[in-house]
Amino acid sequence: MKEPKFYIIIVTYNGLKWIDKCLHSCGDFPVVVVDNNSSDNTIDFIKNNYSDVHLLEQNRNLGFGQANNIGIEYAINHGADYVFLLNQDAYLIEDCLEKLIKISKDKFEYGILSPFHYKKSFTGLDANFSMFMSRYNISRDYIFDANESKIKDIYSIPFVNAAGWLIPKRTLKKVGYFDSLFFHYGEDRNYCQRVLYHNMKIGIVPKAKMIHDREFREVKPVLKYSDDYYEEYIRYAKVEWADINLKNFDSKFSLQLKQIRLSYFKLLFKLKFRKAKENFSKYRILKGLYTSLKNSRNRNSIKI
Repeated sequence: MKEPKFYIIIVTYNGLKWIDKCLHSCGDFPVVVVDNNSSDNTIDFIKNNYSDVHLLEQNRNLGFGQANNIGIEYAINHGADYVFLLNQDAYLIEDCLEKLIKISKDKFEYGILSPFHYKKSFTGLDANFSMFMSRYNISRDYIFDANESKIKDIYSIPFVNAAGWLIPKRTLKKVGYFDSLFFHYGEDRNYCQRVLYHNMKIGIVPKAKMIHDREFREVKPVLKYSDDYYEEYIRYAKVEWADINLKNFDSKFSLQLKQIRLSYFKLLFKLKFRKAKENFSKYRILKGLYTSLKNSRNRNSIKI
């Protein structure tokens, strides 16, 4: 039986800070880098130091999902049985990929497998990764437990962020690629929703480990009523309403618009003009998204 062929796919955008550690951690595995028109020295650094990497330079920033789609397409066209999507700020630990592929061979029901995400300091789990585990009632005790017999090979979870995803070709055939509705943020949630819709599972594998180097990254607060505030609302609305597991989309969407509009008039009556303006903005945003949301749902709800 031939060994499965796979490619590591890394989307870069001004990733010079991390790219050396990221690529070094990939060892001798075949790597495709899709660069989203970086303005730092990322491209030159890869060309000068990692000549074996297949570099696909883009002339504009396509966002995370669409750039990954280019890498996935390249890998599939070159005979890949698996792709592994790796963030530019993430690093593989030891035999992470071998462990994931070994489980994937035996667990056909899993559409996505992810390693455990650790902090850069390797003192514990990445904060967001840990939060999702807690949200889905997965115990963390085994991380610090010397008795490995208590650790399961795999834990099923409805969502894990796409910092490190192993995706078999069979998943891509059923689910497709990332949806063009999303530019950056939300595309991984949407993809997980679609994997579940196609009756496949998402798994995290504790014995496969990677580092997600964002422990000390500064997160700027989003000011209410700012452009960033409404950008967050757009991302939220897309994730919420493009979910093809949601039944009776049209009636629920129409009801939501009516509720926002009613709230707008109530706020005007109470002379709460700033809050009313916020509701009106959200109403216009949501109404404007209807066609693109409907198209996304239609193209992704076809079962093969």
